[in-house]
Amino acid sequence: MLGFILYLIVMGLIAGFIARAVVPGRDSMSVGATMLLGIVGSFIGGFIGYVLTHKDANDGAFQASGIIGSIVGAIVALLVYRAVTSRGTRHA
Repeated sequence: MLGFILYLIVMGLIAGFIARAVVPGRDSMSVGATMLLGIVGSFIGGFIGYVLTHKDANDGAFQASGIIGSIVGAIVALLVYRAVTSRGTRHA
């Protein structure tokens, strides 16, 4: 269990930083928020992989993914985060 948590933290940090580098624009996120972005992205990537391939269907739809899935999921999560947070602000 501890190994899985460390895996999520390290992969989350890497995936979050790569997602923030790939998606253009400025983000005022701390290191912790970037790590959380990557961890959420890992589960989003796992869900996308489950929906597309049904590989590891016995584990269910809520599962962590590898580095590529984590990056793709983190990009999706970052775009959703930006859409939600920019909706409340007006640009003059």
